[in-house]
Amino acid sequence: MNEKNASNASQEELRAVVPPGAEGEAVAVGFENAHPADGADLLEDLPLKDQLSVLESLDTSDAAEFVAEMEKHDRAVLMRAMSPDLAADILEEMSPDDAADVLEDLDSAHQQVLLQRVESEEAQEIETLLTFDSDTAGGVMNTEVTVLEQNLTVDQAIALIRRAAEESEIPYYAYVVDDQEHLMGVVSLRNLMLARPGKPLREMLENQQLITAAFDTDKEEVAHLLSHYNFLALPVVDREGRLLGVVTHDDVIDIIHEEASEDMLGMVGAGQNETVDTPWLRSVTLRLPWLIINVANSAVAAWVVHMFEGTIAQMAILAALMPIVANQAGNSGQQSLAVMIRQLAMEAWDRRRAWTAVLREAKIGLLNGLMVGMLVLCGVFILTHHVDLAGVMALALGLDMMVGNVAGAMIPVVLRELGRDPAHASSIFLTTITDSTGFFLFLGLAHLLLL
Repeated sequence: MNEKNASNASQEELRAVVPPGAEGEAVAVGFENAHPADGADLLEDLPLKDQLSVLESLDTSDAAEFVAEMEKHDRAVLMRAMSPDLAADILEEMSPDDAADVLEDLDSAHQQVLLQRVESEEAQEIETLLTFDSDTAGGVMNTEVTVLEQNLTVDQAIALIRRAAEESEIPYYAYVVDDQEHLMGVVSLRNLMLARPGKPLREMLENQQLITAAFDTDKEEVAHLLSHYNFLALPVVDREGRLLGVVTHDDVIDIIHEEASEDMLGMVGAGQNETVDTPWLRSVTLRLPWLIINVANSAVAAWVVHMFEGTIAQMAILAALMPIVANQAGNSGQQSLAVMIRQLAMEAWDRRRAWTAVLREAKIGLLNGLMVGMLVLCGVFILTHHVDLAGVMALALGLDMMVGNVAGAMIPVVLRELGRDPAHASSIFLTTITDSTGFFLFLGLAHLLLL
C-alpha cells in the first residue's frame, strides 16, 4: 500500500471510532497515535462541542499539535470557545512561532487574557513574535534554535546540543554567536560530528559566506533565498546582526502555498485571504469594489462597439464574429499573465529582466496571432465565401492576440513598479484591454476596408 492510500485508510479507521455526537474520552479514542495533520482534519469534522471534549480528554502536548495544524478559521473559532486555562496550557506546549500564529487570529483583548496565563518566559517570547509583521521574516521565524558560543570546542558543542536537543525544533543546524549574540556563522550537525575532537568552532567558520535575512524582509523573499540556496533553514537577524530566530523549510512550503492562493484570488478581484468560511457580508465588501470597477471597464468596450453601430447595422455578421476576436486575445493574455505573475513570485524583482520578458511575450503573441489568424481566415472564408471579411477578421485577431500577450505581461510589471501586488485584479484590467482593443480593431478595419 502506498503512502497516500495508507494515510487515507488511517483516516477512515479513525473516523470509524469517532462517531459524530460522541463525547469525552469516547471521542478522544480515535485520536490516539494519530498524526497531527490527520488529527487536525478529524477535529475540523467534529461539532464545536465535541472538539472541546476531545481536547479536554487528550494529553496537552497532543492537543497542541492538533490545534497547530488546523485551518486558521476553524482554529480561531475553537480557541474563542475554549476555556482560558485550557487554551493557555495548549499554547505553552506549542513552539513559540505556532503559538504566535494561533494568537494572531484573536483580538488583542483575548490575546492578553491567554498570555497572562502562560508561563512568563514563554509569554514574553510569544509577545515578541507578535510584534513582527506577519508578512515578514520576523513574523514567520522560529525562536527555538540551537545557539553555540564561538569559543566552544567541537566536543563541548556536541555535548551542549545533546542536552538541548529536546527544546530545539531545528536539529540540523547550530548557530554560532559571539558574546554579544551577533551571528558569526552556521555549522551543520554533520560537520560537527566529522570534525576532529577539540577543534574550536571559530576555526570551522573560516571562509564561510553567511547568508541571513533581516527581520523585516518580506516572507516571499525569504522563501526565494531558501529555495535558491537549498537551505533547510535561514537565520533571521536584527539591524546589528544579532540572531533572532530561523525560518525553516516547512514554513517556506506554507508561505509558497499561501502566496499562490493569494495570487489566484487577487487576479480575479476576490479577497486575497478569503475562504469559504469568510462571513458572506465580508466577502461582498471585498469583491464589490472590483466588480464595480469591472462595470466601468466593460463600459469602455461597450462604448467602442457603440461607435461602430452603423457598421454593424450594415454587416450583421460582424456582431457574431466580434466575440471570437476578444475571447481569443483574452485567452492569449491570460497565458502571459499567468507566466509573468509566476515569474515575479518565484524570483527577486529585476526591472531589466521583467521588461525583457514583456518583449518576449510580444514575439510569442505576434507568431501565435499570425498562425491562429491564418486558421481563422480559412474558417471564415469557408463559412462566408467573403475573402475580404476573412482577411479583416484574421488581421484583427492576430493584432489583438499580440496586444493581449503584451498587456498580460505588462500589467503585473506596471503594478509592481507602482508598488502594488502584481496579481491584484490584473485579470480585470486585462479583459478591458483585450475586449476594447479587439472590438476597435475588428470594427475599425471592417469600416475602412469592407464598407
